[in-house]
Amino acid sequence: MRGYGIKAINVPGWVEKEKPAAGPLDAVLRPVLISPCTSDLHSMHGGAGPKEKDRIMGHEAVGEIVEVGALVREFKVGETVAVPCTTPDWLAPGVQGRFNAHDRSPLGSFKFLSQKDGVMAEFFHVNQADANLARIPEGVAPEAALMTVDMMSTGFYGAENADIAYGDTVAVIGIGPVGLMTVAGAELRGAGRIIVIGTRPNCVKAAREYGATDVVSYKNGDLADQVLDLTGGRGADSVIIAGGGAETFGKAVRMCKAMGTISNVNYFDAADTLGMPAPAWGLGMADKTIRGGFCPGGRSRIEKLLDVIKYGRCDPARLITHVFEGFEKIEDATRLMEEKPADLIKPMVRIRW
Repeated sequence: MRGYGIKAINVPGWVEKEKPAAGPLDAVLRPVLISPCTSDLHSMHGGAGPKEKDRIMGHEAVGEIVEVGALVREFKVGETVAVPCTTPDWLAPGVQGRFNAHDRSPLGSFKFLSQKDGVMAEFFHVNQADANLARIPEGVAPEAALMTVDMMSTGFYGAENADIAYGDTVAVIGIGPVGLMTVAGAELRGAGRIIVIGTRPNCVKAAREYGATDVVSYKNGDLADQVLDLTGGRGADSVIIAGGGAETFGKAVRMCKAMGTISNVNYFDAADTLGMPAPAWGLGMADKTIRGGFCPGGRSRIEKLLDVIKYGRCDPARLITHVFEGFEKIEDATRLMEEKPADLIKPMVRIRW
């Protein structure tokens, strides 16, 4: 089979691979819809991804099941399903608590790309299919379902880890697709004021549609100073980092109030060093909680997010700004994600077999 992936560090391209086979608990699918992600590009440029050559990229897909293992009970060949980007080994001790993203090692439940070939291929493998595939309910468009598997799950997790209470002031750093879903998640959790930090006009417009009340731009001065000014010097109850470079970490701590929470779902570079000025943390004693979390996965979580869409609470399909048609267009869509034109939020490839 063919797939689009990492031929070597900084060298993307098409590769030939053996078609995967389903183990007793597993499934093999072919993609129906896929979306490239910045995580693919981080890995391609030498980030915390695979070290071997010819690894197929991609971890956001809606797919059609073409093979199931002998012990799969919940799904059958021919069904079209959402595929979570995080597919835990549910027999591992690391998923028995709250955080299922770390089954046998830190981030170990993220199988696609980091441990095996991803979804940008003619066929791809999903482990433990009954627990890691999600049935798309009637009334939910496949395009919307595609946005649940990473963007919505990750963005909402940023809001979940931020301990948002009714009426809280929340600051969101970065309003790309994950940041926009963070805004939507904060609004659903009852935030009163949502301050977003970003500049691209289409993202600012989308942020307001998802619930943002205030917009802060680096063009108008220091980001933390602006948030502190907006909050009368108090700071935000919760700050969620959903984008930006290493410098955003210190700014997030500064703009967070004493006894507040900083929640990170941003993918920092492996070469980054994160730091903060000691006064921003009250010389270590400001009772600010700092959390960094990786996107939870599995069937139950994604099916709950699909219900959020089904019942009209959120429409993540609005993230999709560019649509490509055909398997060969995976290369163009990935390149567009790399170039990040001003009007881009999220690209999608519709694959017709």
